[in-house]
Amino acid sequence: MFYLDCVSLQKDNKNQRVMASIKVLLWKKKKADSVHPIVIRIIKNRKPSYIYTGQYIEEKHWDAKNHKVKKSHPNSARLNNFIAKKFAEANDKLLELEGKEGGVTSQLVTKEIKTERKASTFFELSEIYFEHLETQGQLNRLSSEKPRINHFKKFLNHKDISFPEINEVLLKQFQGYLKTKRGNGERSIVNSLIVIRTIFNLAIRENIVDRKFYPFGKGGIVLRFPQSVKIGLSAEDVKLLETAELEGPKEIHARNVWLFSYYFAGMRVSDVLKLTWADFKDGRLHYKMGKNSKVLSLKIPDQAMNILNQYEDDKSSEIDFVFPELKIADHNSPHDVRCKIKNGNKIINKSLKKVAETIKLNKPLTMHIARHTFGNISGDRIPVQILQVLYRHSDITTTMNYQSNFAHKRVDDALDKVLNS
Repeated sequence: MFYLDCVSLQKDNKNQRVMASIKVLLWKKKKADSVHPIVIRIIKNRKPSYIYTGQYIEEKHWDAKNHKVKKSHPNSARLNNFIAKKFAEANDKLLELEGKEGGVTSQLVTKEIKTERKASTFFELSEIYFEHLETQGQLNRLSSEKPRINHFKKFLNHKDISFPEINEVLLKQFQGYLKTKRGNGERSIVNSLIVIRTIFNLAIRENIVDRKFYPFGKGGIVLRFPQSVKIGLSAEDVKLLETAELEGPKEIHARNVWLFSYYFAGMRVSDVLKLTWADFKDGRLHYKMGKNSKVLSLKIPDQAMNILNQYEDDKSSEIDFVFPELKIADHNSPHDVRCKIKNGNKIINKSLKKVAETIKLNKPLTMHIARHTFGNISGDRIPVQILQVLYRHSDITTTMNYQSNFAHKRVDDALDKVLNS
């Protein structure tokens, strides 16, 4: 049984045995987003001291009796392994210090452990940061951000670097390296610098570096995403795609997944592939968005129902996936699920390219274009508040900025008014 609670004994100056206990707990005080920190508590001479593991969960996922994360948490196994490792480190340090003359206090143990674990260089802290992403199940961020830090490491010839050495001059040299040596575009370069900034901010919070060395913002590197052109299909393009005669089963399946995404306001491919038959009830789709866990309920359009009917013969149960990509995934492994989604998206996009050639479409056709297509066709016709719900945006400003790429009618009318008056 996973049980993180133990007691060690030590003789004091009067040859009496003094108990020192160490236990993993869920801290009662919660953060604003209703999660509690997981801590290791050390009590010696009735005086407690705490080590924060850096992990947070909701109280409903904590097994207080056995001091572990319940299986109801999607990353319970990974979190419990992480906690067990940190608990073992704390217990080993406690036993080591108790073996020395002069006694030990709980504060001394926590100080020794925090000193040992504290990173001092950029790549040391980046490893801790990536470990945190993995234990929290943020595998998409891990897979996108870790290669960017590896590019930074390669730029530095695989040598570690202190935080004060990361200055504006060095970062501009890194920008040049990404552009000339790796051929990265402006957006990719900004994304790489954002990860460096994130780790630098973490170093400031952990008192590893003084804020005066911060190389970003006013007086340093200012990060701004370049404007990008978002092109979606027109209503005529979608009609052509819907009615095209396709022969290959891979192309037909790819078209089905693309159209299904479009029919539900450009649902992300990861959410489409995760859909099960149980998500469809009483003529509605009920699902939780993977990116921000927002819950949405939408009427099932007739067009989407026609696609569902094509896959019903392969339905084994209500909890079975609608589309085949995740049927062979290990659902106890978030990493395997993510890999299956990534590979499935790659195969679908490859088939969509063939579909585009078949129908002689002179625009890109990928799963992500389904989202742009809904934005393009909706244009100025749908109130922005409704679009915010359909896009599952937390902030309406995000919706307004996104939709500004497609809302052209007012500008076109104004131009016509001047030129054709």
